[in-house]
This record gives sequence, C-alpha cells and structure tokens, in this order.
Amino acid sequence: MRPVGGPRVGTETNQKETIMGLFSKDITTLDDLFVHTLQDIYYAENQITKALPKMIGKATSPELKQGFEMHLKETEGQIARLERVFEMHGQKPKAVQCPAIDGIIKEANEVAGDIADKDVLDAALVASAQAVEHYEITRYGTLIAWAKQLGRDDCAAVLAETLEEEKATDIKLSKMAETKVNRQAELA
Repeated sequence: MRPVGGPRVGTETNQKETIMGLFSKDITTLDDLFVHTLQDIYYAENQITKALPKMIGKATSPELKQGFEMHLKETEGQIARLERVFEMHGQKPKAVQCPAIDGIIKEANEVAGDIADKDVLDAALVASAQAVEHYEITRYGTLIAWAKQLGRDDCAAVLAETLEEEKATDIKLSKMAETKVNRQAELA
C-alpha cells in the first residue's frame, strides 16, 4: 500500500525522490546545503576507509600499498576533522548516502575484479584512487567556499587542511602513475 498521492515504495520514482528529496524539501538555505554536503562527504570518507583496505590487499606495488596505507591513516584524520566541523557548526556528525562515491567505489571494484595482470591492476587502482580524490577535491572546495560565504572562516580553515591533503595525494598518485605504474602496465 502506498501513501495517498505518493509513489509506490521501491519504484524508480520513489528512489529518485529519496535521493533528490533532500534537495526539494529539506534544503532551503545555503546553510542547509552546507550541512547536507558535510553529511555527504562524511559518508564518503567513511566509505573510503572501508574501500582502502581492499585496495591495499589488491595492490602489488610496494610503493602503491604504502601510499594507500598512508592515505587510510590520513582519511581517518579527515573524518575526525569533519566531526570537528560539524561540532563547530552546532551539528552532530551524521552521514547521508552519497550515490556518487558509491558509484566510484563500485566501478573500482568491478574493474579491479576483471584484471588478471598485476601491473595493469595497479594502474587501475591508481586510476580509481584518483577518481576518489577528484571527487573529494570538488566537495571540499565547494564546502570551503560555502563556509566562507556563511561567515564560517573557522570551518573553512579546518576543511582547507583536508583539501590540501587531498590535492597532495592526487599529485603523489599522478607521479606514481607517470613514473612507474603506467610504464609497467604498458609492458604487460
């Protein structure tokens, strides 16, 4: 039985409303959007902490494994920073599902599962990690801009620490890909 005037549970329309409902009903101010996006990236960072151990297990390059291990520790610190921003902004840390990060992680798992050659697998893992980094960079950049607009330079400063880490990780991944991983994959 469905609510009067509403879509049936489990239908495509219902799923879209569940995801998009936040935009049409709950978000009416820039502050609401800021908090929702904090919740989005909080979910994403927590999903990344679940995905990284799998990537560490699949990576064959010692340098890549070490980079992923270091980023896992860094991500745990980023989660703590997000929790601090929530508190600074008078909110309790809360995650909302992020279909974007779920899709990036799902694609990474599917691609990695189909690759037999270890060098090509490492190249795929680097590409997947960079897709995650680029998503995070856009989210943190947006959050910083909104925090400043809202007069929350304190929140912006904390978020900027994470943005710099994400950019540095992306640069490290690019260098690793260009100087080693992609070259070895080409020879496979």
